[in-house]
Amino acid sequence: MRLKNKSAFVTAAGQGMGRAAVEAFLREGARVYATDVDPDKLSGLGEAECFALDVLDSQQIATAHERTGNVDILFNCAGHVPVGSILECSLEDWDFAFDLNVRSMFRIIQTYLPGMIAAGG
Repeated sequence: MRLKNKSAFVTAAGQGMGRAAVEAFLREGARVYATDVDPDKLSGLGEAECFALDVLDSQQIATAHERTGNVDILFNCAGHVPVGSILECSLEDWDFAFDLNVRSMFRIIQTYLPGMIAAGG
């Protein structure tokens, strides 16, 4: 139980790497906040506290922080890769990918990092 008395916040926890991270953090004793834009995908995650979160929405991120308080671990897993080559990628596809892959992580880190630093993390 290497993560006993630690808390983890995971985005895109409904499947893939996000879900695997939640399961690993739980096995190691962490309190886990598992989020996904589709809350139906969060079923079966045991002791994790699960709730919907659209990481593209700054207000939802702020509300999530109010709900969870400070955490010890951030696992930003939400992401999107447009299908096809760069020649087939529209500006709208690129903007969406950048917003999800970069801006959302910036917003989450900016929200949670001050508490992590204050706690000595």
